[in-house]
Amino acid sequence: MPDYDVIVAGGSISGLLAAREMAAGGVSVAVIEEDAEIGTPEHCGGLVSIAGIRNLGLVPDSGAVENNRIAKARILSPSGGFEINAEKQKVMVLDRRAFDKQIAFQTQKIGAEIRVKCSMRSLVQDGSRYIVKTSDGDLSCNYFIDARGVASIIAKNREGVLQSAQYEVYAPWIERDTIEVVFDSQRYPGFFAWIIPTAQGSGKVGVSGKGINAASALQSYMDGKGKHSVVRKVYAPIWVNGPIENFVLGRTIIVGDAAGQSKPTTAGGIYTCGMGGILAGQAILQVIEKNDDRMLAQYEKNWLGIFKAEFDKMLLARRLLERLDNKAIDELFLAIPPEKLEEASSGGDFDFHSAAVAKILGAKSAARMAKALLGNEIRRLIDT
Repeated sequence: MPDYDVIVAGGSISGLLAAREMAAGGVSVAVIEEDAEIGTPEHCGGLVSIAGIRNLGLVPDSGAVENNRIAKARILSPSGGFEINAEKQKVMVLDRRAFDKQIAFQTQKIGAEIRVKCSMRSLVQDGSRYIVKTSDGDLSCNYFIDARGVASIIAKNREGVLQSAQYEVYAPWIERDTIEVVFDSQRYPGFFAWIIPTAQGSGKVGVSGKGINAASALQSYMDGKGKHSVVRKVYAPIWVNGPIENFVLGRTIIVGDAAGQSKPTTAGGIYTCGMGGILAGQAILQVIEKNDDRMLAQYEKNWLGIFKAEFDKMLLARRLLERLDNKAIDELFLAIPPEKLEEASSGGDFDFHSAAVAKILGAKSAARMAKALLGNEIRRLIDT
């Protein structure tokens, strides 16, 4: 039976970066991936800041960058909307299939083993070790990292799960430099529709929402935009309830989407989940070096130290979004002064949204926003 210090279940960015950190420190590690190819199915929009990628210690190959010319974001409500200058945010769109393979190549080059089409069937404790039973035979390890994504959470809690559909689309209405986000509480309750351009006339178009048929909602959205061709369809659950209660259970360490490390507002997680993998890998290196399992707790402490305050604010925004009707969404949009949008776009941080939101929700517009929210709550009371 092949024996390792650590086995990582899940070959997405969090699992691969955890393996990279450990392999670089001389730890024997294997990554098992249930799909037949690293990076597939690609259900991520691939939108990430250049600063975030650098913080992960990565420089994407030219083949992994689909679009680095994002200049603006168009944010729409049912009856209006506004545009934000996105040039200073310095974001890019990644081809996750190519990007994840790039990380996998780096990871195996420094000593990790990667196995695809190898799904985990069960995890059995055998004294101080684990036996990982897989479709490719049994493996043993001292530490186990669960990086299996949202599927790992769904088995325990479906409350924070939304269904999403994202298609690769060719259409003349997709602008290479413009992201589009559409809020509509009737069509996409609790979430939104989006366009992430990969080139002029092509992009990733998707929707998600609570209790909707995502495929039907997406088709309706695209039909309303005009002529289009769909060349790829992906359906996947997304998690929007923030981090789970414990990242560490004995010698099992949970990272990435499996730990709820994707953003509650957008479900994006390249940076936040990637950092989860890096911090987990670093913690295991320390544990092995000091022979002290108590040091595993440092992983959760470090991740929460970076992201908890931001995630708490995003969760609050999510709870608000889930309550708003379309009239309230329109009124909130109208309450935002144009100068605040410019201020937020010039000084915002793509990876930490709350600072930009705080600027938008300045004192000047607070009264109008409060009125919109009060009206929303009164309508909810009347309707119940």
